[in-house]
Formats: sequence, structure tokens, C-alpha cells
Amino acid sequence: MRVTTSKSKNAESFYITKGYINDKGVSTSVIVRKLGTLKELMDTLNTDRNGVMAWAREQARIETEKYKKEQEEKLVTISFHADRQIEHGKQVSFSGGYLFLQNIYYRLRIDAICRKIRDRHSFDFDINAILSDLVFTRILDPGSKCSSYKAAKNFLEAPTYKLHDVYRALSVLSSESDLIQSELYKNSHFLGKRNDRVLYYDCTNYYFEIEQEDGDKKYGKSKEHRPNPIIQMGLFMDGDGIPLAFSLFPGNQNEQKSLKPLEGKVLSDFECQKFIYCSDAGLASEDIRSFNHMGQRCFIVTQSIKKLSDDLREKATDSSDFRRISDNKKVDISKLSDEDNESLFYKELPYDGKKVYQRLIITYSPKYAAYQKALREAQVARAEKMIDSGKTKKERRNPNDPARFIGKVAVTEDGEKADVHYFLDEDKVSEEAKYDGLYAVCTDLFDDPVKDILNVSEGRWQIEECFRIMKTDFEARPVFLKRDDRIKAHFMTCFLALVIYRYLEKELEGKYTCDQILDTLRGMNFAEVGEQGFIPLYERSKLTDKLHDVCGFRTDYQFISKSRMKTIEKLSKGRKN
Repeated sequence: MRVTTSKSKNAESFYITKGYINDKGVSTSVIVRKLGTLKELMDTLNTDRNGVMAWAREQARIETEKYKKEQEEKLVTISFHADRQIEHGKQVSFSGGYLFLQNIYYRLRIDAICRKIRDRHSFDFDINAILSDLVFTRILDPGSKCSSYKAAKNFLEAPTYKLHDVYRALSVLSSESDLIQSELYKNSHFLGKRNDRVLYYDCTNYYFEIEQEDGDKKYGKSKEHRPNPIIQMGLFMDGDGIPLAFSLFPGNQNEQKSLKPLEGKVLSDFECQKFIYCSDAGLASEDIRSFNHMGQRCFIVTQSIKKLSDDLREKATDSSDFRRISDNKKVDISKLSDEDNESLFYKELPYDGKKVYQRLIITYSPKYAAYQKALREAQVARAEKMIDSGKTKKERRNPNDPARFIGKVAVTEDGEKADVHYFLDEDKVSEEAKYDGLYAVCTDLFDDPVKDILNVSEGRWQIEECFRIMKTDFEARPVFLKRDDRIKAHFMTCFLALVIYRYLEKELEGKYTCDQILDTLRGMNFAEVGEQGFIPLYERSKLTDKLHDVCGFRTDYQFISKSRMKTIEKLSKGRKN
């Protein structure tokens, strides 16, 4: 709609008119609304002619929006023919769950990162379209790169690139891994301040369905206990559970060697200088603690009580000198009442490490102690059955194997050949029982409250969840690629998928489980009807309502015209027109 004017001898009148094509195919117009004469409007609005024209144009815009809404809300009539077959090869079902992931993708300005990569290379494919589709399909329909390409064809916005472009893009993405990670961290501040005061670090590995080592795919200790070559990943995560940076290293390399190179990139490329390093005991050697004691960094790491010196171990397991966290009252944990089962207790001990003087915090949980006791009693019962049946193995490397409680002794009678007799080693059982309910943390923070330090340490579960989501829900392994550069790009898409999912989870205020979110997104399909538009095929719920609210568009109308769906696609990319 537009503003038109009509001048007479005594006045100039303003109108809003709408153009259309009549039944004879002739373009014409009709007056929608008369706004008034120039004099009337100047007096009413207290402005000049330019001001009246600006106001009139705004009224025309309002009328246009009103008309569009009325048209969209009109009853749609579509004709179907019972004796007409559907066309060969015509797609009528489309996946739309990616629109909500696309909203986070563009708010993180990953498209801008792709433009930077394009300017640094010479290629003719759309790397932003390829990367975004790889990320979305990793979340919605994980599989090989070929199956991801096929899955992307079901999106409302189907790919225009070819499959061979995907493999070419992987090599480029691999070479720009450091740029993508550092730029993503900077862009993430558009979605709010990062909780990078605490950085969690951990490692995992991914297996390949091959039998011989190749490149970085080496034999190592697989988390899944599989006999295949593996590649390892180190991951930094912030205090909100959102991944920060990752690196890959050979499957036969010690995990502890992976930290310093990646942390060095965080310090230099991310300009992230002040943080608390937090990890489990396996990634908390004295060298790592000393490294994170420098500059503005500090550390909170778990500590194996069994690996302490004899003197410290004895003090740690002594039941006296503990304090209740809630009121700091001194208690003897061997004399607790039933009312204390839900409480947590602690004691502090000075710990002079080889390189850094530290604060050792020992905690005791009656609830955790009862759990460990019940677990051990079941293992002892299994050990006794093994002894009775004579089924004992010579080598058992699992630290939780019941065979650790089995002792053996050689017995000879009348100079005959010695027989080996197996027995339940009560001393080992008693020794292990001393550690029930105990947990230790080391830190170089001497002024922070114990409760705050323990809260930071307890947040490590989130990085374990990140690995679980990547492996189980995003099916990051096994990896169906051979070249090291393409393997690196594969894990880059998994990393980006995890970042986007975590942000979406955060915007949903943590009220829904991973299964609920993924099942909902994967089920948000649409049917194309009569070339006129789409009908949603999913069930509307509180979760779908929340997804629409946080992303700023809606797809849950009974019917969505094609023009309206195009508008939704633009809105999901942060564009209004």
C-alpha cells in the first residue's frame, strides 16, 4: 500500500491506496483509507507538510501489515482429487526443526566466520551452507557425510551444493579450526556474558572401525574398551557447561601432554587470561598445577587420597577434626547420628606439593559412604562365589573387579607339589573401607570459602555430559573418514553442534532433558499442500511454545503459506526482510 494525494482548488487530500489487478487483467487501485486534508492534518499533528507525509507513510505501513495478517488468517481452500495420483519424485514432507538451531547459528555469527574463511581461500562452493547443514544434521539426523547430505535435502531450505563440495569443504574447515574456535568465542558474547571465570578440562577418545593404525589413529586405552585404533580429544568448557575450545591428539599420547598446547591457545587467541582451572586427578599432575598457578590463573583439582603421603593419608582418614559445612561445627564422623545422613563434612590440611604449596580439602558424605559400602559388600559376595567355584583369573586390571579382594597362598603337604589356595583377604576389605565417603580436592585458593571451592569442583559433571551427548546423541563415533584433515573437520562440526545445542538448552532455562529437546526438534516436520503452503505435522506442546518464544518466530499455525514460510526462514537467520 502507498500514500497518494489529490489536489483541488481549495485543498490537498491524503489517501492510502492499494494496487491490484482486476478481472480483466488491468492494473488499478482502490482507496483503503482517507487520511484527511493537508490543513486538517497539519493542525492535528502540529507539523508541516513533510511531517504529514512521514506520518501518512507510517500509516500506510501499518495498513500493509494489517492486510498481510488478515490475508494469512483467512480460511484457505485447497482442492484435492480422489482420482489423481501424486507426481513421481515430488517431495511433500520437509524437516523444519533445524530452523531453531539456525537461529542460534546466526546469532553466533558463524556465517560471518565463514565469510572470513572465504576471503582467505579460493573456492566456488558455499561454505556457510555446507557447514550449517553439517552442524544441523549432526544434531537432527547424525550419520556419515553422505547421509548428512541426503538428510539436508529434506530441509525446507534444501542444499544447492553437491556432495563432492562437502568433502572439499572439510579440508578448508580443518585448516581454519583455530580461527573458527577463537572467533566463535568472541561472537558468543553477543548471546550474553560467558561464565569463563571457571574453565573445566577433560579428555575422551573416539574409536575407528579399522584394525591397523593410520595417522593419528593409534592404539590406546579406549573409553569403550574397544580393541580399535582411537583418536583423542581434549575439551575446555566454561562454568555454564558451554564448550570453549577443543584439540585432537594421537590415540597413544598421554592425556596430560594435551593440556598445555590447548590452554596456550585459550590464553593467546581467546585473550582469556584470568580463570580457575578445574579437572579430575588424571589431568592434575604437579606440572599442570604449577602451570595453572602462574599469571592470573589458579586451580581446583581432585586429589586421590590413596596417593597422598603416609602421614597425610593417615590424617585424611582420621575421623576427628571434621566440620559440618552448614554451620562449621566440629564433629567426629565416626559418631554421627541418623540426622546427619544428608549433611556434608570437611577438614583442611596443609599440602606442600613438589612445586606448589596447596590447600587440601577432605570431605566426607555419609550418603556416599553408605553407597560405597553397599557396592563393596556386593563385590565381596561375588569374590566369595568366585573362590567357591574356583573361577579366579590371574590378571585383573579393573580397579572395581571383585578379584582384588581375593588372596592366594601356596600350601605343601609332605613334600608334595605346592597347591594354591584362594581366600577372601579381609585386610584388603578393611583397608578399602577406610576411604568410604571421603573425597579430596586440592587448590591454590586460600581465601575462598570451602563451600564455593566444592561447588566449582562439583561442576565437572557437565563436561562428562558434553562427551556423552557428542558420543551418544550426536553419534560422533565411529568416524567414517580416513584423512586426518577431514577427521578434524568432522570433530569441528560435532563441537559446533554441541555449542549450539548447549545455548539452546540454556535459553530453554534448563527445564527440558536432552532427549525431550532432540525428540521434539527431530519431529518438527511439515507437509506441503497443493503448492500453496505447509501444514505442521508435529504435536504442539509447552516445549514447542518455548522454542518459538526464544527464537522469535512461530511455525505452529494450522496452515503456513509459502510466502509466510519464506519470512520464517529469514527470521530464523535474524533477517526481517
